Amino acid sequence: MLIGLWIRDVVLIETLDLSFGPGLTALTGETGAGKSIILDSLGLATGARGDSGLVRRGASQAVTSAIFAPTPDHPVWDILEEKGLSHARDEDLVLRRILTADGRSRAFVNDQATSIGVLRDLGAVLVEVHGQHETVGLLDARTHRPLLDAYGSLGGQVKAVNAAWTRLGACRDQVSSLQAMVDRATAEAEETTLRLAELDRLSPQPGEEADLAEQRALLGAAEKAMGDISAAGTVFEGLSGRLAGAVRALDHARARTLQAGAHEDGPAVQRLAAASAAVDALFSQVQEAEAAIESAAGGFDFRPDQLEKTEERLFELRGMARKLGVTVEALPDLRLTLAAGLRALESGEDDLKAARQALEAARADYLGLAGALSQARQAAGLRLANAVAEELVPLKLDKARFQVGLATLDEDRAGPSGQDRVSFEISTNPGAPFGDLGAIASGGELARFALALKAALAGRAEGRQPLMIFDEVDQGVGGAVADAVGLRLRRLADEAQVLVVTHSPQVAARAHDHWRIAKTGEGEDLRTRVEALVPAEREEEIARMLAGAEVTDAARAAARALMHV
Repeated sequence: MLIGLWIRDVVLIETLDLSFGPGLTALTGETGAGKSIILDSLGLATGARGDSGLVRRGASQAVTSAIFAPTPDHPVWDILEEKGLSHARDEDLVLRRILTADGRSRAFVNDQATSIGVLRDLGAVLVEVHGQHETVGLLDARTHRPLLDAYGSLGGQVKAVNAAWTRLGACRDQVSSLQAMVDRATAEAEETTLRLAELDRLSPQPGEEADLAEQRALLGAAEKAMGDISAAGTVFEGLSGRLAGAVRALDHARARTLQAGAHEDGPAVQRLAAASAAVDALFSQVQEAEAAIESAAGGFDFRPDQLEKTEERLFELRGMARKLGVTVEALPDLRLTLAAGLRALESGEDDLKAARQALEAARADYLGLAGALSQARQAAGLRLANAVAEELVPLKLDKARFQVGLATLDEDRAGPSGQDRVSFEISTNPGAPFGDLGAIASGGELARFALALKAALAGRAEGRQPLMIFDEVDQGVGGAVADAVGLRLRRLADEAQVLVVTHSPQVAARAHDHWRIAKTGEGEDLRTRVEALVPAEREEEIARMLAGAEVTDAARAAARALMHV
């Protein structure tokens, strides 16, 4: 609901602060008094196109602010959230527009700078204008389906279709994901099989590279040690035999010396005995050294082919790791992963089959619910057409015919709201084809038709009706037709906030609040003034509207009668 309009330096208005209440508010006054300025100011605040001609002469800028009090569940809050503008759903919403004399504009929402486009988006859900020069809201075919659904109380079915659409989308995504996985696995299956066969043949074990590297180092060291031991052993080659020969030779020499008559204790015999004993001792040590070297060689468990086999295994593992682009340590896990991938291909195909079955079930569910919603919309469309037809006759639009056009979209163009494209269509004369609402050429007729449609839809918008503005909806009609217009505006205002600019006393008499727009001053000092009328002043204003320039007692009596109908 609009609760306030703050205007500064717009055309003939220097300063004006207006407060709005619920129900029907009538704006009356002489032609040219400035009623359109009020609407233009509200339009500026809600994103309408503005030009420098709206800035009051002598002022540097025009400023308008519209204050709204939307319900907490009003869609305007969702737009603010989408645009990233801070807000509180339990507070008022202030839209402000500054228009400079050189034609530049600035826009603000709750004192946050934004774009004119954001104001326009907000204004589209807060205000509807139906008048001589424009009708917004009903001419937008995007509003027709929600209006029809609200009229037919189809919200529950729409939610069910929306939920089915969400499930259908989830099933489609699941099938797509599984199909992509299966396709990738199938494309890689041959290569995966070959790699797995190589890994199965190789059979890499966790920690094997480190064990092989350590074993290789030990075997390399053992090989070198055996070479050193062998070199040490060559030093003693033939030495034992030569020492044994030396012992025998010394023994022979001693024997010959004794045969020649030398005494056993003689110096020569004693020296030969000592030499023989020394060589014999050396012979024993050499034998012990050879045994020790042989024992040292036996301490190494080394086979000439063992190092070669160890290196071959290590190099084969490292080569496989390079080929597959992983570390040697990762080979056992990769083997398990590849095997799991091949198993997953088979299970993935099973999962894909199940997902496709779920998709078909979700599709059938969605199409069933969407089809039922289409039938309900067709029935609601017929009821709405009949209700509008009843409203058209008293509004002097009895030659016009209204229908709700429903086109069933193919499955590819279906959506969360079903398979229907809904359009409100009008035929202005008997025999004329139906067309969109823009086919109504007359502004007054278009405004009255909007009133008829709104009257038929009244009470079905779940408390989210925007402010509705009817600008001279009564143009060209009077008497009973004007009274019918006023009655429908009053009835519409029971469910929504309505602002009407009117020259009809029958319409003004139905208002809850009545404002009179007038000009004061002369020349460059000409100003627009807005007065909120009390009951006595309302009677006088309606009498003026009835009588013209000279207000008579009869006109006043007629005004009282209209006000108390």
